[in-house]
Amino acid sequence: MTAPKPIRLTLVEGFGPSSDSGLWNHPQYEQFLYRDPGYWVSLVKRLEAGGFDAIFFADTPNLGHEDPNVRRGILEGGWPGPRLDPAYLVPLLASVTTRLGFVITSSVTYDHPVQLTRKFSTLDHLTKGRIGWNIVTNNVRSAALNHSLADQLEHDTRYDRAEEFLSIAYEIWNRTWQDDAVVNDPAQGLFIDPDRVRAIDHEGEWFSVKGIPIVEPSPQRTPVLFQAGSSERGREFGATHAEAIYQNTYSLDETKFLVDDVRQRAQSKGRDPQTVKFFPRVIPVIGRTRAEAEDKYADYASYKEQDDATATLQRFLLTGGVDISQYGDDDRIDFSDLDVAAISTQQLGERLQLLSRQGTVLTKRQLIRDFASVFGASNTIVGTPTEIADYLEEYIDTTGADGFNIAYMIRNHSIDEFIEYVIPELRRRGRLDGRHGATLRERFTGAPGPRLRADHPGVRSRRD
Repeated sequence: MTAPKPIRLTLVEGFGPSSDSGLWNHPQYEQFLYRDPGYWVSLVKRLEAGGFDAIFFADTPNLGHEDPNVRRGILEGGWPGPRLDPAYLVPLLASVTTRLGFVITSSVTYDHPVQLTRKFSTLDHLTKGRIGWNIVTNNVRSAALNHSLADQLEHDTRYDRAEEFLSIAYEIWNRTWQDDAVVNDPAQGLFIDPDRVRAIDHEGEWFSVKGIPIVEPSPQRTPVLFQAGSSERGREFGATHAEAIYQNTYSLDETKFLVDDVRQRAQSKGRDPQTVKFFPRVIPVIGRTRAEAEDKYADYASYKEQDDATATLQRFLLTGGVDISQYGDDDRIDFSDLDVAAISTQQLGERLQLLSRQGTVLTKRQLIRDFASVFGASNTIVGTPTEIADYLEEYIDTTGADGFNIAYMIRNHSIDEFIEYVIPELRRRGRLDGRHGATLRERFTGAPGPRLRADHPGVRSRRD
């Protein structure tokens, strides 16, 4: 009998008061726990004991929007809220865990390859090979204005820049220092062998990088590469570079389409398609009975401000020239001719355009419920521990995904419920087995060693 496919788990958190649910106003939500190091230490210990593979820090380089009205709504709604830099938190959390991985979001649009590679090499050393990088290009114009740009780079141009960024990062991580460059030989008066260190000499459209990087190779050399783009160009980028892909999809069918599409693209690039792992986001709402779970969800929903949800939707669509404030709650909005390239989040634009062309009636009320609300109906699982475990198994077996990025409604409380009630059920079914190796890459992706696989472009460039 074939063993069930293991389910890998990450928890999505933010180094700030608000979470994916946006329920900062719920009486049980402890907004300012993020300022307490003790909270983070306790959390990662519970995650590791509970069988989680990693904690994923969602992050943003910018707070707000260039449109004053939208920006006001975002600020009032508290999402994404003020954010601290999670990179400074990781060494503390690594010191109290031995297996849990740490995934940090960093932008290839507003960062520099030399700075970013040094940061992740440092974190990989301090975690002993348990660091991952969530690669983002960023889609908010106000972030560009914050970073000395006159305007936001066009969508595909951001990915062009990202390709050059990655080529430099791979060279720094994999081609500059040999593993045995640090010889530490007092007898010869030789600490680093100069013949085993190679300078980088890159001159490109976006970057000029020359000289010897200052950080020696870390246990993984390259952090585990995560990505979340679902647009056409984003899927192409993920098929080329990503080892793991986070998804925010609206159905099992959409998840399966994206999984199959990206894996086919990866195979066409000479990669083993099964080595690209997929992690849709879900938000469990757990009750001892179905009725209790539904009552709990109704309570959460009652604290979700419609104005907050409307501001979220407006932020996404206004960049494409769609002003939903001009529509009544039950007015139909047709996105058939939507300029998807102009939408700040192309995945959302593509989804809305597809639904309209299929004849689906989309009203402002439906959009707010299913798309704008951060814990929209499509991402939420409501039920008993057995029902939730059933759904997670069906999701994996139907779509080909490899695990889940677990989000929460209420900080602290929701994740404790998942660990106490759902994790034992998944263990009983043999779904949390099959993790081996000391590094995040080995445990999370099943790689045979701590470094990038031989068919990855970061390794192929090293061979060149």
